[in-house]
Amino acid sequence: MSEHRRKPPQPQGGGRAAARRGVPGASSGRRAAPRGATGSPTSSTGSHGSGAPDDGDRSYGGRAEARRAAQRSSSVGSGGRRRAADGAGAGRGGGRRGGGGPNGPGRGRGRTGHEPRKKRFIDYPRADKDGVRRWVPSWRLVTGLFVGLLGSLMAVTGIAYALVGVPKVDDAATAQNNVYYWADGKQMVATGGETNRQIIDYEDIPKEMRTAVISAENKTFEDDKGVDPMGIARAVVNMAKGGETQGGSTITQQYVKNARLGDQSQTFTRKFKELFISIKVGRQVSKEEIMAGYLNTAYYGRGAYGIQAAARAYFGVDAKELDPSQSALLATVLKGATYYDPAGSAAVDPAATAEANTERATKRWKWILDEEVKDGHLTAERRAKYTKFPKLQNPRSNAQLGGQVGYLVDLAKAYVINNSEGRITANDLQQGGYEIHTTFDRAKVEKLEKSVAKVRKANLNRKLRPDKDTHVQFGGASVNPKDGAIEAIYGGEDATKHFTNNADQTGAQVGSTFKPFVLAAAFKDGTRDPDGLPDQDEGQRTIVNPKSLYSGKNKLKIQNYDGSIWKDKNGKEWLQTNDGGADYNPPTYQIDLREAMRESVNSAYVQLGMDVGLDKVKSAAIDAGIKENSLASSNYPSFSLGTSSPSAIRMAGAYSTFATSGKQNEPYSVKEVEHEGDTVYRHETQTKRAFDEEVADNVTDVLRTVVDKGTGTSAKLSGRQVAGKTGTTDGNKSAWFVGYTPQLSTAISMYRLDDNEGNKKREFLEMFGTGGQKKIHGASFPAEIWKDYMEKALKGEPVRNFPVPQEIGTVVGETPPPAPSPTPSKTEEPEKSPSPTPSDTGPSPSPSGSPSPSESCSEWDWQCNNNGGASEGGDTDGSTGGESPPATPDPPGQNGGDDGGFIRGSSG
Repeated sequence: MSEHRRKPPQPQGGGRAAARRGVPGASSGRRAAPRGATGSPTSSTGSHGSGAPDDGDRSYGGRAEARRAAQRSSSVGSGGRRRAADGAGAGRGGGRRGGGGPNGPGRGRGRTGHEPRKKRFIDYPRADKDGVRRWVPSWRLVTGLFVGLLGSLMAVTGIAYALVGVPKVDDAATAQNNVYYWADGKQMVATGGETNRQIIDYEDIPKEMRTAVISAENKTFEDDKGVDPMGIARAVVNMAKGGETQGGSTITQQYVKNARLGDQSQTFTRKFKELFISIKVGRQVSKEEIMAGYLNTAYYGRGAYGIQAAARAYFGVDAKELDPSQSALLATVLKGATYYDPAGSAAVDPAATAEANTERATKRWKWILDEEVKDGHLTAERRAKYTKFPKLQNPRSNAQLGGQVGYLVDLAKAYVINNSEGRITANDLQQGGYEIHTTFDRAKVEKLEKSVAKVRKANLNRKLRPDKDTHVQFGGASVNPKDGAIEAIYGGEDATKHFTNNADQTGAQVGSTFKPFVLAAAFKDGTRDPDGLPDQDEGQRTIVNPKSLYSGKNKLKIQNYDGSIWKDKNGKEWLQTNDGGADYNPPTYQIDLREAMRESVNSAYVQLGMDVGLDKVKSAAIDAGIKENSLASSNYPSFSLGTSSPSAIRMAGAYSTFATSGKQNEPYSVKEVEHEGDTVYRHETQTKRAFDEEVADNVTDVLRTVVDKGTGTSAKLSGRQVAGKTGTTDGNKSAWFVGYTPQLSTAISMYRLDDNEGNKKREFLEMFGTGGQKKIHGASFPAEIWKDYMEKALKGEPVRNFPVPQEIGTVVGETPPPAPSPTPSKTEEPEKSPSPTPSDTGPSPSPSGSPSPSESCSEWDWQCNNNGGASEGGDTDGSTGGESPPATPDPPGQNGGDDGGFIRGSSG
């Protein structure tokens, strides 16, 4: 038989049939012929090709065709994707690319000669899988873990649910008092607890109040099981987006929180426990009981715990009489009384002013009423009746907080919050249980209040002078120089009628009572070297002596320390005037610093401040105890005349630094705070050296002459040494007297300010004609109050004298230039009436040839008024030409007035 008719050889080991028969052979793999085969291959494709035998002349076109041929043959061979069964002498079939059997030509990855891997109980990672699938948990593993976790969670939940109990309303209903004590340990007032709480039944809570709270806080209250998962989720999402922080708590959760007053910690354990208590309460307690418990235990501000106390505090009615508008307002303050009580809580947070709180409360009040309409609790017709914000009761309607007590409590409360370093918060005080021992001397407080009332009654008549004697206010404070204890304050007529504490925050400028700080800076730092560089403040300085000479000339051109004339940014010269346009000691106009302080000569102390440097004057005031945020701009010469607005407390404290020979103590109002028998706060006096003894004692010595024979003679005390200073401000809008003895420093302020709620401008008003006087000076009503109070306050106290001051500094002052020789005229008579030296009888007459103030001015010109010894130098009235800050005292909240208060400072 010819070769081309010979039967082609059969494939070895290919196909399932061969595997079943156990015929050994190699699967074909991808390649149809061994590498390197040449010539015409045998007809290996005949059994699966077209069915026609090869013609013997066909040749492969290369590797590609060889691969195709191999693929075609693999469809019937044993080297496919399926593994061949084990045969005689044959292993597992090759992989996708491998040949069958141990001798197959393929390169596949099939496993050969291995036993199947033993299954594990937790088959992870999955060893029998390749690639990513090897690390994907099997469904058995996922299911097992889920079941295990669910079971564990159910077990923990069951245990937690079983362990928690339902809180008792009666236990949560008893709020504790905060008890405030006088300095002698006797109780002043108890406030903030059970005296302002009354539990009422569910039936006595009006439906309008219940629906307002539901619409505002928990719309699903009637149907939820104590918690609202969707509400919690919404709160989390909203906070994650950076929106307003909102709670996901239900009314039930809030009730549980209020009931557990003993634990208000912000911990996961506490919140976790409260969650399960809420669930249990939701299942076991009726909705009526939960609602009543919540409204009876919630805090509404104004010291009111519970809906009944809140209704009385805000509207003066019983809870059952509340209408929808009033109910919506009480639901509003539940969000946080500090920021939603329209009366404001600025003592706790400066952002919680009455204006800001009213705006927030009004917006939320309207929203709650609208939500009630949407929720079907209120008809649109009834909602339309409530378009005006409800009229509120006085925030201090509690009689025990009347008079000065309300001011004292507010001062002490704010001091504790601001100085306990976070150990005692506003919320802590709201919960009650604290015993607060203050520094307030009850006898001194009563005497100061009576002294103000005495002067007010004797001089002010609103009916007789309604345009002059209305809106007159006084403020006062007494500080013990020894340690800074605030022993008495006068905050206003009545804390339940006038809400601003005038002793702590006013915004009234202090006028010439600021001049002692200029003198202290001159004694401490000295005047600058006139030859120094303009941009340098270091180098040679000269400490001045009280006998140093300065100009007392009216309309004095104020010079920089180098002798150049001070000009404002517009190039205008500053001309400093004196009160009434008075010139002192012509023709030389030289006046020493003691006399200039005694007569309150503006020109001399403005120039002294420029020579020392206004930055040094500012530092001296701060060193004495004035808060920097109450100081005006020190870029103008008028800074030395008292354009700043510290509080009465701070002024009394700063002057007490001179009384202690330069040792400064921060004013404080609370000695100690106890809670459940433990001391949680105790004041520690930290005395610092503000001035050397010779500096402070010389200031005191100069200020003694003000009271002995100067503008402050009306403040003399019988048998006691007194140092002090009068002050009156531009436009006669405020007047002060600040003075001290070795034992007590007291500041009294007087001003006119319409700060009623309806007056948003709150402008200081002029006092020309007030009390029947042409002009109010510090030497008039303020000094009278100071004297009457101090005589009584120091009665029985031993008489103590101030230290004799050491000699200080150098007498500075240029030699006065020779007086010009005027041409004699008939109207000039210099020889007949030489100008006397100014004394306590009033400012000196004008120089010869110049008309006196009374001759050159109209009798209605207050600047020309000469009140003799009671008149003081004109303080901040004083400049023409040049630019200065606004001379009108700023209203509270501006120019550092509010921020300069005692309770807002770092120490008070």
